[in-house]
Amino acid sequence: MSSSEQYRRQIMKDLAQGDVESLDDTSTSSGIEYENFDDFAQRTTADERRQLFGRSLHPDRIPTNQMEPELQKAISQIKPNERDDVARAFFKHLKQRGLDEKHLEQQLGLSTHHPGRMSADDVSKLASFAYHNHPDIFREVLAEQPGIMRFLSNPVVGAILGLAAAKWLGGRH
Repeated sequence: MSSSEQYRRQIMKDLAQGDVESLDDTSTSSGIEYENFDDFAQRTTADERRQLFGRSLHPDRIPTNQMEPELQKAISQIKPNERDDVARAFFKHLKQRGLDEKHLEQQLGLSTHHPGRMSADDVSKLASFAYHNHPDIFREVLAEQPGIMRFLSNPVVGAILGLAAAKWLGGRH
């Protein structure tokens, strides 16, 4: 097992157990413990995840050249139905900004603009585009579809998520 995989597992284990250090003076200890990341994803609301990912997932914090390979790896590992849901969510939010599916298909070199037929590579291109050009949409989709997060392994990503989670979960030791 690679050191980044071990690091990611340890962060997720610590988060699941509520073993975090407070990064500020707020005492937002919720008393909630999570068994694993899936438990965290299922028991938290999109609003809670939106707040958690709020400032952490941004190209200013994690450069695009570090995030893109992580996204490709993560998206290739999620279940096909989750991948379809992620693609639909990106298209929905991008359409609200005036970017329609057909133009994105051409612009990004996607094999299709139909979420159910998109490959992992297509969804990765879409996610990378959103991360780089519309980080708010990227964070919104991850808050709605957190399954991708369990497959991100880069220590930088893990560290930033760990810091954000520590602020959100409060000072449980």
